[in-house]
Amino acid sequence: MFATSWPWVTLVLLGAWHGCNPGMGWLFAVALGLQKRSRNALFAALAPIAFGHALSIGMVVGAVYVAGAVMPLRWLQIGSGTALVIIGLWKLYRSRHPTWVGMCVNSWDLILWSWLMASAHGAGLMVLPVLLGSGSIVCGVSPAGSNPVLFIPPFAAIGAVAIHTIAHLATAALIAWPVYDFIGLAILRRSWVNLDLIWSFSLVAAGVFLFLRG
Repeated sequence: MFATSWPWVTLVLLGAWHGCNPGMGWLFAVALGLQKRSRNALFAALAPIAFGHALSIGMVVGAVYVAGAVMPLRWLQIGSGTALVIIGLWKLYRSRHPTWVGMCVNSWDLILWSWLMASAHGAGLMVLPVLLGSGSIVCGVSPAGSNPVLFIPPFAAIGAVAIHTIAHLATAALIAWPVYDFIGLAILRRSWVNLDLIWSFSLVAAGVFLFLRG
């Protein structure tokens, strides 16, 4: 049972982890809600933010399909693991967030901002251990000697992005709502965990996992 469900459980947990990270959008949504003094504005911002996040994840999945047509699975694992470790170490060395947008934004601005943030944080790369890990049911069944990446069922790939995004959106909403209504942003200055540090180590750990998974 666990062998067939672990990829989906991992995608949900990754989505929740991404949703917890203020750099993935919930903090921006809270700030917009406070600026407009509207809870509806907060929740309205979360949908395009989640869509931008999904675009970043979907682009990585699409890139894996394309690369899988010309590269063996083990090369993909090594290349993806290397990218994860490099980004994780880079973020440990330089933890600044890309900031280009002001507070007067529309839905398209939020989508673009979310896509940039997710891509800059390496969020899309974090799903690669699920897609490329040997034994993952996401890879489906492939003929002997062929690259299993090429035989990922399309509905499974789309479902992976959708499940991850839903978990991200639900978690972000569950954090943003009480922060907006009850807690306030002041608590973040007094007692917030350094999620950037944990995030960086998560990227490195995901890269190491891919190295060992072959």
